[in-house]
This record gives sequence, C-alpha cells and structure tokens, in this order.
Amino acid sequence: MKELSALNKYFWKYRWRFILGIFFVILTNYFRILSPQLTGYVVNTVVSSIDVKNGQHIISSTHYHEYDFIVQLIIQKFNQIPFKSKIFYTGLILFLIAIISGVFMFLMRQTVIVMSRHIEYDQKNEIYAHYQQLDMAFYKTHSTGDLMNRISEDVSRVRMYTGPAIMYFANLAAVIGFSLYFMLQSDVKLTLVALCPLPILAITLFFVNNIINKKSERIQSQLSDLTTNAQESYSGIRVIKSFVQENAMIGFFKSNSEKYRINALELAKTEAIYFPSMALLIGLSTLITIMVGSLDVIHHVPGANIGKIAEFVMYIQMLTFPVSAIGWTASITQRAVASQKRINEFLLTEPTIKNECPIIDNSLKGDIQFNHINFTYSHTGIQAIKDLTFTISAGEKVAILGKIGAGKSTIAQLLLRMYDVQNGSITLDEIPINKFDKELIRKQISYVPQDVFLFSDTIENNIRFGKDNASLDEIVIAAKNAGIYNEIMHFPDGLNTIVGERGVTLSGGQKQRISIARAILKDSKILIFDDCLSAIDSKTEQQILENLTPYLAGKTAIFITHRISTYFKFDKILVLEEGKLAEIGSHEELLKQKGLYFEMFERQSKEQKNA
Repeated sequence: MKELSALNKYFWKYRWRFILGIFFVILTNYFRILSPQLTGYVVNTVVSSIDVKNGQHIISSTHYHEYDFIVQLIIQKFNQIPFKSKIFYTGLILFLIAIISGVFMFLMRQTVIVMSRHIEYDQKNEIYAHYQQLDMAFYKTHSTGDLMNRISEDVSRVRMYTGPAIMYFANLAAVIGFSLYFMLQSDVKLTLVALCPLPILAITLFFVNNIINKKSERIQSQLSDLTTNAQESYSGIRVIKSFVQENAMIGFFKSNSEKYRINALELAKTEAIYFPSMALLIGLSTLITIMVGSLDVIHHVPGANIGKIAEFVMYIQMLTFPVSAIGWTASITQRAVASQKRINEFLLTEPTIKNECPIIDNSLKGDIQFNHINFTYSHTGIQAIKDLTFTISAGEKVAILGKIGAGKSTIAQLLLRMYDVQNGSITLDEIPINKFDKELIRKQISYVPQDVFLFSDTIENNIRFGKDNASLDEIVIAAKNAGIYNEIMHFPDGLNTIVGERGVTLSGGQKQRISIARAILKDSKILIFDDCLSAIDSKTEQQILENLTPYLAGKTAIFITHRISTYFKFDKILVLEEGKLAEIGSHEELLKQKGLYFEMFERQSKEQKNA
C-alpha cells in the first residue's frame, strides 16, 4: 500500500471534495439506518394489533429506547394516532427517508467520483509532463506501447481506487458503524450471531488479496507487451504487407494475447470463487439470525419480538452489498497498487541530462569545438565516437561524411545535448556545452533529423511547429526555400492538407523537405541537416541547396550525409570512419590527398555515370 502514498498530494489538493464526500457518505447511511428501526416498530405494531379484537393497541415508546432519537420522536407521535393512520404515515416517512438518503447518495458520488476524475486528469498531465523531461536514453530502452499503457490503463486503474474504491470503503465503514451500534443497542446476543461469519470473511480476504495482487501485476505487465505489439504492428503496417507477414504477425499477437487471456482468466476464476463465497456467508448470517431470533420469540425470551427479527434481517441486508463489495474493493485496490507501482517507477526516473548551475543563457554565435570526445551508448555498449577533435567557426558550412555507423548522427545528438559525453568536452562559443541551459541550446539550433517525423496534422501546422507565431508569409518562404511549395500547391487543400499519421500520405522526399522547411522557419544561428536529402533526386537537391545558399549566409550549417554533394561549396569537410576523424579539409584538399574521401568521390562518380 505504500505505493499509493504518492496519491496523498492529490487528496490534499482536493481535500474539501474528499471531506464533503465522506460527510455525504455518513449522512446517506444515517438516514438508511432509520428504515430498519421504523420497520421493526411497524411489524411489532401489526403483530400486537392482531391479538387485540378492537384493533387498537398502543406500544409504549419505552420499548424502543435503543432506537435513534428521530425514530423515538416519530414513535411517540404515532402512538397517539389510529392503527391504519399509523401504518400509512410510517410508510410515507419510510418513502421520504429513502428520498433523502438518495439525495445524499447523489451528492456523495458528485464529490468523491468527480474528485477521482480530477485526480485522473492531474495524474495524466503529470505523467505526460514527465515524458517530456526524460532524455533520449530513456526512450531507447522503453517501448511506446508500455509508455502508452502507463498513461492510460494504469492511470485508469488508479482512478478506480481514488473514486469507487474509497467511496465504497467509506460506505462500508459507515454502514458497519451505524449498524453495529444500533444492533448492539438492541440485542447483543443476536448481534454476535449475525456477525459470526465475519472472521471467516476477514481470513479469506487476507489470503485471496495476496493472490489477486500477484496476478494483477503479471496481467498489467503482459498488457503492456500486448499494447506494444499492436502499436508496432500499426506503425509498421506497410512493411508487414510488403513482406506478406500478416499471418506471422497475427500469430505473434495471438501468442501474446493468449498469455494475457490465460492470466486474466486465472484472476477471474479467483474472483469468481471469492464473490459467491461472500454471498454464501451473508446468506448464512441471515438464516442463523432468523433461526435464533425465532427461537427466542417462541421461548418468550425477554426483549425478543418479531419486529426485532425483521429489523436485524434488514441490517444484514444493508450490510450485504458493502460486505460483498469488500472483495471487489480489495481487488480494485490491489490492482491500483500494481499500477501505481509501475507509475512510481517511471516518475522516479530522473533525466540523465540536467542543467548545471550557474546556467548561461547567452545567444549562440555558432562557434563549435569538439575536444577529444569519446562517447558510448549506454543501452548497447557501442562506442560511437572515439577521440574526436575538430573546430567549426561561426558562419562556416561544414559537411560530415562517412559510412553508416561512422558516428555522424551521434555528433548531432551531442550538439543538441540529447546525450552527455563520457570523456572530453564540447564547447559552444568557447563555453562548455553543459554550462548552457539545455532548452536554450535546442531553441537556438535548427535540426532536421535523419528519421523524419510529421504529426497527423496539416502541412501548415507541421511547418509552423518550428515557430509557433510564424505568419503565413514566413511559412510560404520556408516552403519555397525547401523546394516543396509548388508540390504543396498541387494538393487539393494546399497547406491545409492533412498528412496522416507520421506523414503517411506523403512520399519520403516530400516529408524530408517539409522537415527542412520547419527547420528553416526556426531561423537559428546553427543548423544541422542530418542526411535529410537522401530521398531527394539530384535536381531537387541542387535546387534546395541553391535556395539555402542566401538563407545560410552568416549562419553555421552542418550537413551530415553519406554521399558527396558538388552543388554546394563547403568551407570544411569532415570524413569519419568507425567513430574517428579520418580526414578533414576542403573538397579540393581532400581530393589531392587521395585518401578515403577520394575513394568515395570516385565510387560515387562511377555510379552516377552508370545510372
């Protein structure tokens, strides 16, 4: 239960709703507890009147001193009126009591259940905000399906605890409290008889809850796997269909689904045995109470009467749902514990990339220096960068070339401070990168990622993502510089065209150019283009680079690519090989060296001639 202590801050935030809810629970059950007492009085009145020939028999109110003072006042008033009127008015009062109790029950749900919805809202926002704070290393080791499951399924299970479970538990406490008090006031012996099955209930509850808890944790974990499986299948549906792997994926999903089904059925069987057992114990309590009460009446035990039996049967019936709900409430609570434990594990995860004090918020000019950098990805153990040293001056246009896995994209990730280096240092404008506010760095660097991502929104909004307050003219200029504007205008809805999930309705080249337009719109001093022209033909690439030339004047631009471009004059070209800097220089200088760059250029030239 200690995992649920994380919810205390929410209960404190909505403490007045919580307090009012508990207050309404008490009032609801207070008025409900009056019904058995009035019913017992009516039954005794009817039984007494049967033995009196004239139908008039007044029962002294002193016989009902154990009743609530409101019931005593009603009885005192009713003892003075005729039998038929007494029955009529008692029925009317029972009806009014039911209405009053129902009103307070409505208010009870409006406070407690609504409070749980507010807590659900706050908790989802807290989790989502925490998602945004975590760094890339976290997302490399956690699946999207699992993250989605925590913010949806787990939070929903916790809400069932903060709302229904707490409400029914408070209701149970109120019902038992009121019932036990008036039952003991009325007849201690009959009370003990009626409640004798409860120790069995408590022992059963203790053992079954442990089983429910373990099975709930297992089910939640398997549900995350199932969600991940489905999410990956939906995202990669084109790959699945192109390789005709539908049946294989269906089989894989069925296998995971079967594991979830088996464990869910095991939990259902446990609950299926548990709940009828509770009903059996309640029924047993009712039968024993009627039997003992009837024997007392037959043997003329002092204080025993038919009305008291009816009263105790109603008390037991009032206890039936709350007591039988113990198992359901316990099940909800145990599931909430399992879910909150998963949420807490996630919320306690601290981002590895943190701002250090003092934080520098200078505007970047564009000077970049890597000093003997070594970097290894913690989740794979692969060393991507090995003793890398180079300098880029403000305003320079630099190309970083190399084969796949040479460490090119890692340089971009380090510059954006998605990761921190293990050895060496990176400086921006001669200041260590970890001295800057990490959000400030990212705001001042425009980045076009290798893996282009577009939101399921309009083209205009996807481009505007780079600058929230951009005007339509700025968006049009950015689209033109990226060489995508004319194609956008050929779409029926132009800039208002919905691109679908991850830009599924667009070609790879179109997605890349929209991503470039987004980065251009940001208008930063430093721009990083990470292999963002790979899906574009040579003619379009030349057009884009020509459009970018005036825009990049005075800006530091880094083009990460695996192919050599002759359409753009770079001040410096860095050639990487297995994480190391193999060559550095201008295009002409590197060709003269006849090294790795020369071999790449020759190979590419032959491929272009043969194409």
